[in-house]
Amino acid sequence: MDLNSIYFIAKKEIMDNVRNLWIIVITIIFAILTIAMSALGSIFSDEWQGLGMTVALMMGIVQLLVPIIALMLGYAAIVREIENGSMSTLISLPVKRMEIILGKFLGLSGVLSFTILVGFGLAGIVIGIMVPDVNYVEYLVFIGATILIGIVYLTVALFFSTLFKKRSTALGGAIFLWFFFNMILPIILRGIAFAGAAFQDIMSGNAPGWYYSIQLINPMTVYSMLVTLSIGSYGSAMSAAPQLQYPEFYTSGLMILILFIWIIGFLSLSYWRFYKKDI
Repeated sequence: MDLNSIYFIAKKEIMDNVRNLWIIVITIIFAILTIAMSALGSIFSDEWQGLGMTVALMMGIVQLLVPIIALMLGYAAIVREIENGSMSTLISLPVKRMEIILGKFLGLSGVLSFTILVGFGLAGIVIGIMVPDVNYVEYLVFIGATILIGIVYLTVALFFSTLFKKRSTALGGAIFLWFFFNMILPIILRGIAFAGAAFQDIMSGNAPGWYYSIQLINPMTVYSMLVTLSIGSYGSAMSAAPQLQYPEFYTSGLMILILFIWIIGFLSLSYWRFYKKDI
């Protein structure tokens, strides 16, 4: 495997996307929304919300925006170059398909990470100036978890980009994925859980272990739990069911492991599908 080839492909992806105005706009939107959430506290009192409560308020927005950004970055990464013919030229060079997949993955992950880090980072600096005794460690955990869930969706989108032959179809698949993970899958999982356990048991925190296990199928739930478990007292404001007493196997390490399994799994599927693809 040629690391130089991976580097140049990753660099090309970064340069191509950084030139796009919408990446800059998204970065500014992240910063403005985070600052606005903190500043909302001054409406009811004379003080801004701290970073912890701002994270709690931002969770819903992150779960909507970050997957969309990741899917938009990745859905056309492969299929676009196949359509315009540049992929045939690239493959004719001494470049392996694994190097193409890794280069695009690293480049797009860099763009996504930069957008999230700069957007939330600038907002954190502003909030730190306005709010005393800021816990930056908790805020960095939130940013790191947000980058991780964004990369999960990016790898899923990359797989879809290798799966379809047209950008329009890949875009439709990306949109469906967003609806599925954010709206359809939570309803399905909740229905299965309620069908197998009494509603009162679930709400009282006495649900069986399989109920908690099945919730981890959804990567958005895993992300939410990662932030909840890591940040502590503010986590209750972010949880979909704050009254629940989570089981002992619910740990930050497990949540990170699950997200990495998603990333590695779909990255492997992307390579397998791209390797089999006739270009």
